[in-house]
Amino acid sequence: MTNRERTYNLLHFKPVDRMPAVHFGYWPELLTEWADQGKIPRELAAGNHDGSEKERILDKIIGWDLNYYRVVGAASTLFPAFEAKVIEELPDGTKRVQNGFGVIERVKPGITSIPSEDDYLLKDREAFEKEYKPRMQFKPERVNLEFFRHFNEKRDPDLPYGLFLGSVLGDIRNICTVKGMSYLIYDEDEDLFADIVDTYAEMQYQCAKAILETGAKFDFAHFWEDICFKNGPLISPDKFEELCAKHYKKRTDLCHQYGIDIVSLDCDGVIEKLVPTWVENGVNTMFPIEVGVWGDQFEPARRRFGDKVLGIGGMDKTALRKDKAAVDAEIERLTRLASLGGFIPCPDHRLMPGSKFELVQYYAEEIKKIRI
Repeated sequence: MTNRERTYNLLHFKPVDRMPAVHFGYWPELLTEWADQGKIPRELAAGNHDGSEKERILDKIIGWDLNYYRVVGAASTLFPAFEAKVIEELPDGTKRVQNGFGVIERVKPGITSIPSEDDYLLKDREAFEKEYKPRMQFKPERVNLEFFRHFNEKRDPDLPYGLFLGSVLGDIRNICTVKGMSYLIYDEDEDLFADIVDTYAEMQYQCAKAILETGAKFDFAHFWEDICFKNGPLISPDKFEELCAKHYKKRTDLCHQYGIDIVSLDCDGVIEKLVPTWVENGVNTMFPIEVGVWGDQFEPARRRFGDKVLGIGGMDKTALRKDKAAVDAEIERLTRLASLGGFIPCPDHRLMPGSKFELVQYYAEEIKKIRI
């Protein structure tokens, strides 16, 4: 079987010859570590990203079958983006930088995690109408029509490919910041925030529609959200339903019209309270199902929603920084989840610095031995 066939069959409760070894990429710092340790050629550590040729070479070295996050789409964020520029440099080397969303971040030297947010521009109706709304409009140049017209003939037949649908609220959270989003929804201008969400969503719908109209074929479609944290959603579930449900349904209905019946969604944190909105509006696959202090989230969702919820992920990747016993324990747990059907094990996000090369190889080989 091809990996495309394995993925399709597993997500449709059909038989497969074996479980594919699926991953979700790497932190760049990990690849540098492995190169420094002599585990991989140094040229594979730079410019290695989702779907790249370097990633495919590294997949073969390690034993992976595929990175699930092989998606393509339009320029579906702010267009054009704000100019990225340094606003101020502080005595300790920290820089206050305006990013492409118009958010001012504090970027500290030597720190590779998410920068802290210092300020933001989208605070009122004037800023939206003048600076943001024009950047949220659909324009034909957002879509590389020539690429998508020839997409079917150029794709690798062994691999599944997804259509990137953008986000309904994740990008808006990045643009407004969590603080700004919360003020707009609850204290300042709820109507303005609804206009922002609606304007942005319509643009992303038009992007997806333009791509599908070229005749390009996809095995799945995919949303990115990241609108939860370790205690739950960053917005009340009722407000999320009110603002976002219709936009998920509009895009998933479009996908169904073009024969796409797997629609996955990436959201960090504890997602339990938002899953109903997603499932009821056409999102049926959770990826990568982050495992934190709260433990597994897939089995409770399956008990609640039955076969309406599929999963890719759910593997606690911190085991790959420990030892073989920790990896074996994860594989045993994942084997039980896989037995439920409609589930493909995958590390829950990109492999982090400190992951041991030999353990990653071991996991990739052992996961292929799962039979359901």
